[in-house]
Amino acid sequence: MKTFASASVWIFSAILSVLSSVVYADPPVQPFYAAVMKMTPEGKLGQVIKQEPIATSVKGAQAWRIAYISSDISGRKTISTGLVVAPIGPAPTGGRPVMTWAHGTTGSAQNCGPSQVINPAAPLNEYFLVGGNSWTDYGIPAVEEFIKEGYVLVATDYQGLGGGGRHQYGVAATNGMDTLNAARAAVSMKETGANKKTLVYGWSQGGGAAIALAGMPEYIKQTGTAADNLDIIGFVALAPQDISILAPTGKLDQAAADKYFQGLQKMFLDNVFNFTHATMYYWGTQAAFPNLKLSEVFTDEGVKVANEIYSNKCMHAASDTFNFNYGSSFATLLKQAPANTVAWTQAMQKGGVPVVKPVAPVQIYFGSKDTAVPPMMHKLYQEQICKLGGNVGRMQLPGEQSHFTTPGSSKPFYLAWVKDRVAGNPLSNGCPVN
Repeated sequence: MKTFASASVWIFSAILSVLSSVVYADPPVQPFYAAVMKMTPEGKLGQVIKQEPIATSVKGAQAWRIAYISSDISGRKTISTGLVVAPIGPAPTGGRPVMTWAHGTTGSAQNCGPSQVINPAAPLNEYFLVGGNSWTDYGIPAVEEFIKEGYVLVATDYQGLGGGGRHQYGVAATNGMDTLNAARAAVSMKETGANKKTLVYGWSQGGGAAIALAGMPEYIKQTGTAADNLDIIGFVALAPQDISILAPTGKLDQAAADKYFQGLQKMFLDNVFNFTHATMYYWGTQAAFPNLKLSEVFTDEGVKVANEIYSNKCMHAASDTFNFNYGSSFATLLKQAPANTVAWTQAMQKGGVPVVKPVAPVQIYFGSKDTAVPPMMHKLYQEQICKLGGNVGRMQLPGEQSHFTTPGSSKPFYLAWVKDRVAGNPLSNGCPVN
């Protein structure tokens, strides 16, 4: 999870054979995912191609692991895995609203999907906090409260985290597509009793996915899916990451692209934790845009190490590996003067959050002590989108909240906001008054 947890979340690798003769085997996964990884991504967007019931500790709920069809920023079909949790018993007349959850940074290897942990259909459990009981973040925020309200919940793992292929970490548009297609999957399952009223919520990496999806009306309106015409009524973004908002505006030339990269390295390479997020974002971006080469950003040793680590390890093990092997010299794995920066910047912009009026209201929550995703990111997003006529609210949470306390401290506020959207209550414009 940690989502962009360091404000970085970056570029990633796809055609490894172009870069190295070494073949990196996927880490071991449970039988469900091993079977899915042998499947081909054929079918309608949101089509469930494999499912199995699983136990859940959530009172009054039933749950399933699923694999479903999605696609990426380049238009390629993919397979994503995830969880569906729904109330037990007959649905009320009109069906149940859907909440689709986009998680924060967990890593980039096939075994990093949150649905793969023991008892995944549970309230959000953060490894970083006291009370965390796993090596990663997993679970669904406010799942117990939403089940009591009679909602259906679905939580994508994202492509590449259990369904085969290379995870496009931090490529917000692709992550947003996975989040939408998860909702289509949940609606298509007769067992859930879902209707088409849908809300999107996400944190960090997933917060970026949520606001990216808000600006993708054409993708949302596609027909011929497993569940056409979803009625999306709101987006909740917890400390959303959006690297693309920092990209140069106006004409993109070599000098602007070089300056952008220099700024990113200064911002995100101050410690090994941020370095891991940043370089994983590079690895993920390269996976989304195979015309790019990791050797343009990494040294020869860096390419080899990044491929080995990110193909096999999840976020925190990856960070520990860099720290153990390189100590304070981890930045030597990157080139001091990256090449092809114009193309890299263009890819980051294309895969990032679109500067487009959202299809429904957006509400952002953040902490004043967030050093993982700089609040300036979503402040700039709000400013740009409000100028386009969008309704984007942005709330600094009470107290001194960090990136990792944001989900818990924001819960009372977004629960009320979501309930009002489902009820159709009026919503004032959240944009700042000039």
